[in-house]
Amino acid sequence: MSWHLHFLGTGAAHAVELGSSSAVVEQDGKPLLLIDCGPDTLDRYMTAYSELPRNLYITHTHMDHVGGLERLFTRMWFDEAVRGKTRVFTHAALVPWLQTRVADYPGALAEGGVNYWEAFRLVPCSRGFWLDGFWFDVFATRHHRPGTSFGLALQGSFAFTGDTRPVPEVLMHYAGGQELIAHDCGLVGNPSHTGVDDIEREYDESLRARLVLYHYGSKADGDTLMARGYRVARAGERVALVNPSPTSPDAG
Repeated sequence: MSWHLHFLGTGAAHAVELGSSSAVVEQDGKPLLLIDCGPDTLDRYMTAYSELPRNLYITHTHMDHVGGLERLFTRMWFDEAVRGKTRVFTHAALVPWLQTRVADYPGALAEGGVNYWEAFRLVPCSRGFWLDGFWFDVFATRHHRPGTSFGLALQGSFAFTGDTRPVPEVLMHYAGGQELIAHDCGLVGNPSHTGVDDIEREYDESLRARLVLYHYGSKADGDTLMARGYRVARAGERVALVNPSPTSPDAG
C-alpha cells in the first residue's frame, strides 16, 4: 500500500499563478480525499484524475479555499450518476459560514427548485471523521478568529494545517511522531498566516525537519524558503507519505 499527498496548488490568495492551495490524499495512486476547493481546484483535479472528487474536506471558508464549490455543485447537480454522492466533510462550527458563503444565495439555480446541499452529502464533524476505514483527526488552527479554521491529520502519516498561525502544541499532539506536516508559510507572517520567522521561533528543529511548506506568495518566495533550508511544495508535486497507523476501534 502506498500513500501520497498530491498538491494541486500551493499559492496564497493573491498568488494565482501557483494555483489555489489544495491537496489530494492518494491511496495506491487513487484519490481518496480532496482538501479544499478554490476557484481553479476543480480544473486541476479533473486534469489529474478525469473524474469528480468523491470526498472533500473544507478547512475554512475563505474564497480561495471554497470558491470552486459553486462550479462543483453545477457539475454534480446536472449529472444524475454522481448527484448527491460526493461527501463534504467539515467541522460543524463551519457549517453556518459555509452555508452563508456558498449555499444561501436565493435560487441555487436560475430555474429554481433546487436546494444546494442536495447535490452533495454534507458530513459535519467535530473531533474527526471516518473515511474508508481510516479515522481522520480534525483540529483547530489559528486563523483570523477562533473557531473558523480546522486542520486535518491522519495518525502516523500526515497533518495538513490549512491556513494558520504557528500551532506547535497542536502539531505535537496530532503529528508528534514521523508524520509529514504540510504547513501554511510565506516569507512574512500576519495575523492569519505563518511567516518563516514564526516557524523558526515557534518550532523546534525536529518538527521543522518534517515540514513541507505551501500557501506562499510567489515562485520567488518559494525559492527563498528553499534557500533557507525548507522543503517547499510545488503545484502538481506528489509527496510520499508513511502508511498511516492502524486505527483504533474507539477513535470515533
